[in-house]
Amino acid sequence: MMRFASKLLKWRTPTVITGKNSLQELPELLLQKGHKRILMVTDKGIREAGLLDQLCSYLQGANIHYVIYDKTISNPTIKNIEEALSAFRDQQCEAIIALGGGSVMDCAKIVGARYARNKPIPKMKGQLKVRTETPSLYAIPTTAGSGSEGTLAAVVSNPDTSEKYAINDPVLIPNYALLDPQLLVKLPPIITATTGMDALTHAIEAFIGKSNTKETRAWSKEAVKLIFENLERSYTNGDDLKARENMQFAAYLAGIAFTRAYVGYVHAIAHTFGGFYQVPHGLANAIILPYVLEYYDTEVYNSLAELTDVVSPRNSLNSSKQKALWFINEIKRMNRAMHIPEKLAAIDQEVIPKMVERTLQEANPLYPVPKILTKQDMYYLYKQMIALNE
Repeated sequence: MMRFASKLLKWRTPTVITGKNSLQELPELLLQKGHKRILMVTDKGIREAGLLDQLCSYLQGANIHYVIYDKTISNPTIKNIEEALSAFRDQQCEAIIALGGGSVMDCAKIVGARYARNKPIPKMKGQLKVRTETPSLYAIPTTAGSGSEGTLAAVVSNPDTSEKYAINDPVLIPNYALLDPQLLVKLPPIITATTGMDALTHAIEAFIGKSNTKETRAWSKEAVKLIFENLERSYTNGDDLKARENMQFAAYLAGIAFTRAYVGYVHAIAHTFGGFYQVPHGLANAIILPYVLEYYDTEVYNSLAELTDVVSPRNSLNSSKQKALWFINEIKRMNRAMHIPEKLAAIDQEVIPKMVERTLQEANPLYPVPKILTKQDMYYLYKQMIALNE
């Protein structure tokens, strides 16, 4: 059903602008489109790192009016979105710039949806609840992970209910994606690592799921290859602009792949941990990914073997099982090399039943996973992945 529905949707492909210092091309583009009053959505970390300064200078030089909303948090909340929406309305803005990682882009997308649709955020939860053209969105990622600059998804958290859920609609796909590797140079190594593994998770889940297409499989393969070749380079040398540029493009490819082919249990579990314990999404995905792939077992051997042949074309492994296990072990090795923990932090055991329910509610039957998991399966996975408080 997902594959069939995907063919019927009207997909927007962002106009992509890439290369070192491509940020300076943005003001001219804004003026060409008649956008002279801008809401800029970001976060305090981006502002304190000085990444806004150059963009603000460019906008001022072009006499473009802008207002900055910088209170976005990891796992943005309904409060974040309503505050940014007020700024958009008060300043009579015409378009939105999202400068930051996936959380910033999620916030910006839902601001656009709220403005266009004018209904409460919870009522837009799920699939195709916006269906109204939103203000133009210029997405400028400062990480190479979420791929949100190419996706139809935006995730929001509600701290009052410990919920974290997605709003999915093609109108949320950004109109423009600006990929400037210079913006990633100061990214801390651990953020480089976890956001990169987030992109890898997107590419893998899109590839092994049952709603993939020839097109999404090609994007996923290219993304996986680029990540295997460039993530650790970016981690060890943040000034390696070529590695940074390759990772940006990999994240974008993984984003457009999973926004059409969807994700799976890794994301469902990660969203649950984000909702209950505010675990950063990339970190959660990085830890959870090998556990879920191992649990899928024979259902994913052929797919993972195909990816092994992409990233290690001269391997001498003889069977799909051997190749698949090699691939999973390489993910574990990459995690260790980048100092990503093997398990999620300790949580209270009595919370697990509710988290299992929340995970399965998200994943079943929406996600086109290679293998349907039961409550019993999920309990097993949770106990493998986390350190339990006694």
